[in-house]
Formats: sequence, structure tokens, C-alpha cells
Amino acid sequence: MSAPAEQRARHRRRLTRRRAVIGSVAALGLTGAALATTSLLSTAGAASAWPTAKGSKAVSSTIPVSGTYDGGYQRFYGSGALGGSGQDEGQDPIFKLADGAVLKNVILGSPAADGVHCSGSCTLQNVWWEDVGEDAATFKGKSSSAVYTVYGGGARKASDKVFQFNGAGKLVVTKFQVSDFGKLVRTCGNCSTQYQNRQVIINDVDVTAPGKSIVGINSNFGETAALRNVRIHGDSSKKIKPCTRFQGNNTGAEPKELGSGPDGTYCRYTDSDLSYQ
Repeated sequence: MSAPAEQRARHRRRLTRRRAVIGSVAALGLTGAALATTSLLSTAGAASAWPTAKGSKAVSSTIPVSGTYDGGYQRFYGSGALGGSGQDEGQDPIFKLADGAVLKNVILGSPAADGVHCSGSCTLQNVWWEDVGEDAATFKGKSSSAVYTVYGGGARKASDKVFQFNGAGKLVVTKFQVSDFGKLVRTCGNCSTQYQNRQVIINDVDVTAPGKSIVGINSNFGETAALRNVRIHGDSSKKIKPCTRFQGNNTGAEPKELGSGPDGTYCRYTDSDLSYQ
């Protein structure tokens, strides 16, 4: 083969590989900021070993984060005003992230107060909750373009929600693990301020029973949830609901459950996206 022909063949192979990668990403819906963020992060991997804490630090007042905060795998736990472990709404968090902030390599011990709050787009990379308090993290951005990225990490002992999605935009959870929980992700069902078209993407995640629901969304607000490559452990009877649809409101009333399971519009997954182990 002549040199120009070899070059053309190599060029075609590179294009083929590039198109395959782009096609895979598009299938997951990871576009824009979510794609940019995910591609830059390390590959912690779902079901990876829980880290050993390299020391502990008591936190008596919320730690504000702008830019990047690397906890070096220290254990942070609440004390004083943050020392409660109840399920009351409105508690203060251990960390409060500004728009665009990154929190990485952090272990939250018990009590964890209200975990982490994101005021806008944020990234939680390799953040681990040993015993979820009220919620592990709450996402509060007001812009429809906000992207909240959870990559790696895990959570245990969440009697209610792990991730509370109160704001607008998109939440992407990748390579995460959760066990002994109520709901992995719940968009707010009765907040006084509600947003249209929230998106939830769950990809490459390990879920271990007991648990109630992986995702809960409000279909009347046009919210969607996509599940891909979700491994469910210890639930051979399939009691954990992968995706539940609710009738959300802004009055504070308890949302009505409308149904569960894939419907092609709001709960976007098929049986092949789930595996029971």
C-alpha cells in the first residue's frame, strides 16, 4: 500500500473510533457541561472500595466552597449547631458550594447535618457519606442550564433521600454506589418554587438493598429520568422501584404517586439497562 493510501486508512480508522465514542455519549444524554465535567474526572468506578479516613475533623459551622476543595479523604462530621442527626427539613449543611465549585475526596461521617448544598452547577467527586443525615446533598441552582455532576463516591444509611433535587437543570450521577436507603434521587415534589423539565441521568451505578426507589420525578412538570447500566444487588424480588412518577405541587401537600416503571417519556430505560445480582 502506498504512503498516501496508508494515511487515508489510518484517518478512516480514527474517524470511526471518534464517531463510536460520540455515539455512545449521545445515547446517554451526556452533553454540554455534563460531558465536559465527566470527561475530566478520574475513574473512581462504581463498587470501588470505601476509602479509609486519613483523620477526622469536627465542623461546627458550614464550610463555604468556591473553586475546588480537596478534602484529602479526611472525615468531616458535624458538631455544635451541626451536631444533630434528625430528619428535619431546613438544616444547615457541612459544605455549601458556590456556583461552579468542586468538592472532592471527602468523607462525611456521623452526624452529617444536611450534608452538601450546591447553590448552582457543582461537581461532587469521590464524596462518601458513611451515614446520611437529613439528605446527602441538595441541589438548588435556579438556572435551567445548571448541571450538577456526582462522579464516584457512595452513601449508606439514608432513611429517606440521598440526593434532593430542588433546583432547575440537570443532575448526572455516575459511578456511584448506594446501600440501605430510601430514594437515591428525588426531585422536589412540593417545594413552593418549582421548575420545569428537570433532568436526571443515572449511569454505571451500584444499588444495594434495602431501598425503596432509585429515582422519583414529577411527570406533570415535564421531568425525565434516564437509567443506564444500573446494577441492583440483594433484591431478587425486585422491590426497589427504578423510577417512580409523581404529581408534583407547590403547595406543600404530599405528592400523589402516579405510577412506576419505564414509559418511554418520563422514565427512560428498558429492562436491559438494569441487572440484578
